[in-house]
Order: sequence, then structure tokens, then C-alpha cells
Amino acid sequence: MKMRNLLKATVFTVSLTAAGGMMLAPAFAEVVYNRGSAAEPESVDPHKTSTVYEAHVLRDLFMGLVMQDAKAELIPGAAESWTVSDDGKTYTFKLRAGATWSDGSPVTADDFLYSFRRLEDPATGAEYASMLYPIVNAEEVNTGKAKPEDMGVKAVDANTLEVTLKAPTPYFLEMLTHQAAYPVNKASIEKDGADWIKPGKLVSNGAFTLAEWVPNDHIKMVKNPKFYDAANVKIDVVNFIPTEDRSSAMKRFEAGELDSYDDLPTEQLPDLKAKFGDQIRVAPYLGSYYYAIKTDKAPWDNVELRTAISEAIDRDFLAEKVWNNSMFPGYSMVPPGTVGYTAAIASYADKSQIDREDEAKAVLVKLGYGPDKPLKMEIRYNTSENHKNTAVAIQEQLKPLGIEVTLLNTDTKTHYAHLEQKGDYDVARIGWIADYQDPETFLGTLRKASGNNYSNYNSPKFEELMDKAAAAGGNPEERMKLLGEAERQVVDDVAIIPLLYYSYKDIVSPKLTGFDDNVMDVHPSRFISKTE
Repeated sequence: MKMRNLLKATVFTVSLTAAGGMMLAPAFAEVVYNRGSAAEPESVDPHKTSTVYEAHVLRDLFMGLVMQDAKAELIPGAAESWTVSDDGKTYTFKLRAGATWSDGSPVTADDFLYSFRRLEDPATGAEYASMLYPIVNAEEVNTGKAKPEDMGVKAVDANTLEVTLKAPTPYFLEMLTHQAAYPVNKASIEKDGADWIKPGKLVSNGAFTLAEWVPNDHIKMVKNPKFYDAANVKIDVVNFIPTEDRSSAMKRFEAGELDSYDDLPTEQLPDLKAKFGDQIRVAPYLGSYYYAIKTDKAPWDNVELRTAISEAIDRDFLAEKVWNNSMFPGYSMVPPGTVGYTAAIASYADKSQIDREDEAKAVLVKLGYGPDKPLKMEIRYNTSENHKNTAVAIQEQLKPLGIEVTLLNTDTKTHYAHLEQKGDYDVARIGWIADYQDPETFLGTLRKASGNNYSNYNSPKFEELMDKAAAAGGNPEERMKLLGEAERQVVDDVAIIPLLYYSYKDIVSPKLTGFDDNVMDVHPSRFISKTE
């Protein structure tokens, strides 16, 4: 195949002996990691991305103030150290001495000042602008109520960045590992405009640089010789290879075309475990699988109707039969696993499925729906056998209640672009993976100002509770209590339809080391090694 020839890993040179004879000798073995991905990124602009597929790529290209290691634990990034004021509101970062961008120019505090302001600039249209709202005046800048220079970010000198928060924020450092907080190169953007993200033009500060991007084929990244820790980066080339068809990905893995892949066709899971053994990695993952539902569009603006639909869905069937027990039934927005937090569970969670269906049917009849007047509902989902099978199962579960469900599938890039642009739909499949280990990473997506609020949920009570939780950052117990009350509002309002809690489902070649299991499913290529 063309791809396999393109991605060959070994380079040889020919040496002539003094006697004129010819001897073949390996002079350099280029280590190539062919990294399968379940979807293609929409962009490599850190401020205009939102999916985990993009996060994997950006984590290799860029480096924030702090980063995650192979076990998803915090480590210094562009900042080699930091201090926190006694009141927990001011962070002072000392940038790594001598660190440079891939073009050789120095990485400075001004780069982060520019990047944080760019994220909050309304013209950028960043979905994750709300992530930096804990910073003084960040929200005001993003909503046009303050100037960029009013933001609580200051370049004290070339190597010192000071960030001031509105209130103590326990997850702030971990939040900075997200791509939205990565620096971008101002000179490159001003010079190349929209083309700054193209191969050969992209200036980045991570372990790898962007060499090629052939849409729907591969994204090639090469080791950055100017990266401060380049000597310890063992991979020379990373090829991100998008393969949305999970079954095809398994064939490519078996053929040696992929060294790892970040999802599995769950209907094949028992056979895959029998064939590949411990190359299959399945374990709990901080993520929620849910359906966004347009809360501001009739008839979905009726909370009784939303509740009935949610209640009628058999999550045990989805987890056991559709996902082969690789997922877990979900009844809350926040998945289990966050220390010190108890999720707010849907009131019907402990009822039998028969009782749930009877209650749902009674509500539908009350609202005038039934076999003679069916409720028409469209479910949008992104390409995946797993998502399709889930939607088909729900279609069948809702049919006896007089709900006619139609399905609409698009590729992942198109799916999320439609949602981000506030396109019209009824119900849409969403997967949300924790950006940091805190309930706020899930609940924050439903805030009115969030670009990830695909349900267009707008609850003054929820907003008030989230504001109070943010202000209670210095009191962890009170903060978690308020976040729990905020989630209770979300669950009772059926702002989303929770379906399942994630487990990660990776397949990893024994040739790889450093691909360590962790609850965040984070695997920076800089920590991975490969042997032939």
C-alpha cells in the first residue's frame, strides 16, 4: 500500500570500501510512530479546537506553562517553576531559560500574554474562552466589556509571567495543560495570517513540528531539534493517521500499519481480546457519553418531554449489549472518580426499566403524542460503528412510545463544526472527556457563555450556583457542595440526556513503551519509545 511505503522507518546509506567493493551498512534508523486516530483534527490552532483528537496532536506540537507526563501527572512545561500567593489568587511563573520556538526565537512571557488575550478576544471565536474565566477580567474581555490589557495577566519581564485570579481555583494548574492555554507565535500569525497553521509555516514550541498534512490520510510531525528536552525524545516521526472506521483500524493494526489506535469496535471486543490479549487496554476513563438536546427549540423546550425521553432509554442494554460492558450506565453529567465529589444522579435511576417506560409513555400521552400522532425526533451522530449502534438501539427503544427517530450521520469534523456553529438539530451525540480532574470541566460546558453548550441551556439558578462555587475556591468542601447543587439543577432540567460513562479503549503494540495507562488517557508522544 502507498501508506506503508510512505511510512517506512529505516534509512540506509551505502559505503564504498577502499578496495572499491560495496558494503551496505545501516547509518541511521529513523524511529517512526504510526499513531492511529479515530478522527481527523479540524485545526491545529490551539485556540480553535475542542476535541480529544485535536488534543493528542496539539500536545505533541505545543507546550503550555505546565504539562502532563506519561501518567497524566503535572510536570513543568514552558514554565520551569511557579509560586502561589498566600491568598491562592496570584500565580507567578518562571519560564524555562533558553527555551525557543521551532524557528529559534525565544519563548517569552509576552508570548503567553498575547496568547491568553487572543483566546479571550471575541474575534477569535474560541470555544474554550470560558476556560480562562477564573482570571481577573477574562470574561469581561471575552464579552466585550473590558479591554485586553485589563485582564489579570502580566509579563513582569521576559521570563516571568504573573496571573491573577478572581478567587482561589484549585484546578487552575491542571487546567493550564489544556490546549486552549498553549502559546501561539505572534510573529508567525502576523506574517502568514490564516496560513500560519500550515505545514512549513507553523511555528510551535513542543517536542515535534508539523511537516505534512494530507487530509484524511496522515499528519506527519517530526522531532523538534530546538525542543529543550530533545535529547530524551526517542521518536523521530509521528504520523497521526485518521481512521474513523474502527473495523478498518483493527485490520491496519494487525497488518502493522498502525502502532496504536485510540478506540475499538465494541461489538468485536471479545474477539479482539482473544486475538490481541494485553495489547487491548480497557479501563475507567473520566468521560461522559451523552446526547445534547436543543432546550430552546420546540418541542424540546418542554422539560417534561425531555425527562420522558431520557427516562425511557435503557442504559443497561446500551452498556451491556451495544458496548459489550466497555462502558457503564450513566445518570449524571459528571462521571464517578473525582475525589471529594458526589455526582447528582437522575431521580429515576433506581427504578425498574418497565416502570420508567410506563412513566415516560404516560407523559407522552399527556402531551398528545402516541402511535396516531408520533413525535418525530432526529439524532445526529459522528461516524463510528459504536455511535451508530447506540443510536439504532435508542431508536428501537423509543419506537413503542410513539417516537419516530431518524438518524443522521456525518464525519466527526462536520458533526462538531455543525454544533459549534449553532446549526439546527434536535438531539446530537456528544462525548465529553475531562480536561482536568474536577467536576467543573463537565459542568462548565453547560454555562450560558460556553462554546461547548450545545444544548443552548440557560438557567439563572445554575449560573448562580456555578458563580458561588467559583467564589468558594478557598473552601474545597463548600465548593464541591455547590457544584453538586449545580449539577442537580442540570440533571433535573435535563439539560442533556446522560447515557454512559466512558472507559478508554486503546490497542497498543508491544513495540511501544511509555504508553502508560491513566484515567485521562493522555499519552504524549515525547515519552513514548518504539522498538522493531
